[in-house]
Amino acid sequence: MMPLWILLFLAVAAAAPLDDDKIVGGYECTPHSQPWQVYFTQNSQVFCGGSLVTPRWIISAAHCYRPPKTLVAHLGDHDLTKEEGTEQHIQVEAAYKHSSYKDEAYDHDIMLVKLAKPAQYNQYVQPIPVARSCPREGTECLVSGYGNLRSDHIGEFPDRLQCVDVPVLSDSSCKASCRGLFTENMFCAGFLEGGKDSCQVDSGGPLVCNGELYGVVSWGWGCAQRNAPGVYAKVYHYILQQLNGWGLYSADEETNPYIDSKITLLNSYGILITPFHLS
Repeated sequence: MMPLWILLFLAVAAAAPLDDDKIVGGYECTPHSQPWQVYFTQNSQVFCGGSLVTPRWIISAAHCYRPPKTLVAHLGDHDLTKEEGTEQHIQVEAAYKHSSYKDEAYDHDIMLVKLAKPAQYNQYVQPIPVARSCPREGTECLVSGYGNLRSDHIGEFPDRLQCVDVPVLSDSSCKASCRGLFTENMFCAGFLEGGKDSCQVDSGGPLVCNGELYGVVSWGWGCAQRNAPGVYAKVYHYILQQLNGWGLYSADEETNPYIDSKITLLNSYGILITPFHLS
């Protein structure tokens, strides 16, 4: 699941290309059934997804980072070809990447995006609760996005939001599929026989299990390939329950550029921002 702007990192995995945004083998979502779904545009081009978790905050993938002022977040949409009166198009104000994220390793592939103004909640735009536990093997989950519909790297992108149902796989299966890149901050979902997966442009989007956000679309070896399930950032590792051991910055607001966003999110939703880079 790799966007074009990360192709230079393919050298670290010469055995096969990495990809990071897609829905292959899925179906059109019921309109507005995923009201937390966000997609981002830069110069009117769709390139990544995200999940609304508070009126001003979106969880996405760190590898989706672009200069914040160049981005627009789109909420309440379904059909990209027309304005339905349900959409909210909001400028991005800031983006916070996890400080340990490195493109070549894909670990800590999580980012928080702050909107310039709050989203207005209604039947088309709603936040999603963040899971407070790790996903269990066999749990049936749903991934959504506007990513590539094909697994052969020939771009065929949908006009309407796509969904795909995938089960969570065991850590042992995931580790074997990740070829040395697996960490405790990742998990896999999909089918070892291939055929269904997320793909290009789905990156950063939600993996939802039982109505909660468990994963962020991160990376994979191609799209919907055999023995190459999708890899997701484990959202649970970045919330309040993990305060101990991660080490919250102790500096005050005047000396710590991260503290304002931490306080905002901890107070409004209980999400831990530790440690994220302000970009």
